Amino acid sequence: MELLKSDFYYDLPEELIAQTPIEPRNASRMMCVDRNSGSIVHDHFYNLCKYLKKGDLLVMNDSRVIPARLYGEKIENKTFIEFLLLEQKGDKLWEIICRPGKKAKVGTRFSFGNGRLIAEVIKVKDDGNRIVQFECEGNFYTALEDVGQMPLPPYIKEKLENKERYQTVYSKELGSAAAPTAGLHFTPEQLDELREQGINTAFVTLHVGLGTFRPVKEDNVLDHKMHSEHYYLPEETARLINETKKNGGRVIAVGTTTCRTLESVATFYGEIKAAEGYTDIFIYPSYKFKCIDALITNFHLPESTLIMLVSAFMGYDNTMNAYKKAVEERYRFFSFGDCMFIS
Repeated sequence: MELLKSDFYYDLPEELIAQTPIEPRNASRMMCVDRNSGSIVHDHFYNLCKYLKKGDLLVMNDSRVIPARLYGEKIENKTFIEFLLLEQKGDKLWEIICRPGKKAKVGTRFSFGNGRLIAEVIKVKDDGNRIVQFECEGNFYTALEDVGQMPLPPYIKEKLENKERYQTVYSKELGSAAAPTAGLHFTPEQLDELREQGINTAFVTLHVGLGTFRPVKEDNVLDHKMHSEHYYLPEETARLINETKKNGGRVIAVGTTTCRTLESVATFYGEIKAAEGYTDIFIYPSYKFKCIDALITNFHLPESTLIMLVSAFMGYDNTMNAYKKAVEERYRFFSFGDCMFIS
């Protein structure tokens, strides 16, 4: 089977890329799509409860974004360096991308925040990423909060005034290099209201890597090598999912990261159970979904693995039609943009 990257292209005017978050969070617009009929209803996120029923289960990714972008200098000669933290490999040991890379040879030491954090390059990997060992007084994450910056996606040019707006209100597990953006629309009050109406909530953790923004370079989609991300599905969440299914409720994934976690576990184990590991699952049209019944997701980049996942769930024609409508209706796109509820 051949699936071309160009099949997932759509024309997006630059002014539709949301540069700042909307206030309040749940004022975002929401396109509701029936994946069987392809019918579209335009609404707002604060009306989500209209589309849910008692006994449904919302599963959310509680990963928290770390301020993973660091600006500092080479200790030896005070020249500029930029680090982007990708993944923790041990105690204060991280895989990073840096620029300019030629300055970061093995043994080179760097200072961030006037010495609040010190880093030494331990290894240069084949792909050019570095493994670095950090040193600091006290807690590493406290120091990172002090000196790091939010690693906003490259298409966001505006400065983010409030760092918490690139976090979901339920984020708690530190480790993501990018936000699980479908969850940015929830407010604490709306979550309380949903629970009062008998709609359950559960959490998984998948630490979002920057690979989520990596473009698909191969013309044939099936030649694309998917990035790997760490996930954790707790016992309580597995129990709630299985109970929901048994009672005829729907399992609704909040975001593609939650979807990938649930579908990974269902694929690996043939059932939903407590599990932890790494996943590089690549979901594209022809994939048979094993767990989720509905999906809340933002509007994704043309030719990205994320629009391919949505096409697998919603159907290719429905997806391309919905995106065309979103452009015509001037929806806001990407991380700080509007969302879809696909059922």
